[in-house]
Amino acid sequence: MSHASLPDELWLEIEPLLPPDEAPGPQGGRPRVLNRIVMQGVFFVLCTGIRWEDLPKEFGCSGMTCWRRVRDWQAQSIWDQFHRLLLAALRKAGKIDLSLAIVDSSSSRAVGGGDETGPNPTDRRKPGTKQHLLVDRNGVPLEIRVTGANRHDVLEIIPLVVNMPAIAGKPGHPLQKPKAVQADRAYHDAAVDGILKWLGIKPLIAKRNTPHGSGLGKARWVVERTFSWIRGFRRLRTRFDRRDFIYHAWNSLAAAVICWRILTE
Repeated sequence: MSHASLPDELWLEIEPLLPPDEAPGPQGGRPRVLNRIVMQGVFFVLCTGIRWEDLPKEFGCSGMTCWRRVRDWQAQSIWDQFHRLLLAALRKAGKIDLSLAIVDSSSSRAVGGGDETGPNPTDRRKPGTKQHLLVDRNGVPLEIRVTGANRHDVLEIIPLVVNMPAIAGKPGHPLQKPKAVQADRAYHDAAVDGILKWLGIKPLIAKRNTPHGSGLGKARWVVERTFSWIRGFRRLRTRFDRRDFIYHAWNSLAAAVICWRILTE
């Protein structure tokens, strides 16, 4: 599966962020698996969606070793740092457009439940999780938040905007907010409009109980495309990870890989 192989160019981007490989101590012992070997296994699991224990032995490390390393790197915010690094590279290349940001959400079934899951109202109240996504005008993923599937969309639009990472990449102050935010009727609320205006952001949110045909969909399609890119990573089509820190790591890594693909296209 060539699509599931870690590209050399992507590895060169993330390698400087990882803790250095450790050599055996003076008393010897079993050497620690190299970061690149582990990262190849992690990327394979993300792309194929296989269980940790099914990771082929040809990778040279066990699925549990990869799981532990994902956990440790998530605790060190490596995945978020990687995402911010690529956002800065995109801005430097002129591929970030914050004249408009678009918000949307997508739900996935959570097999076995777990942290940050809830009854999915669109799936017969089976356990599910919801990804709330903020993208720029071009569909670049800026921020992803994870909640239970029963979390109402309107409650997450402000946290998405406020927690958007500051994007460096050019001289001067980093970009910290979009000029306008667009969303569908699920996000309409007078309080939301007021907070966005107070933040200096123009709200472009379809109002409830009004006819369709506002034309907002002409710009919002990019967020749907980004969700399809995220679902291209099979590990994120259905949630199998009960621990929230592992699922957060998958989302951050997927966002970073999407940014890298946009940067190199």
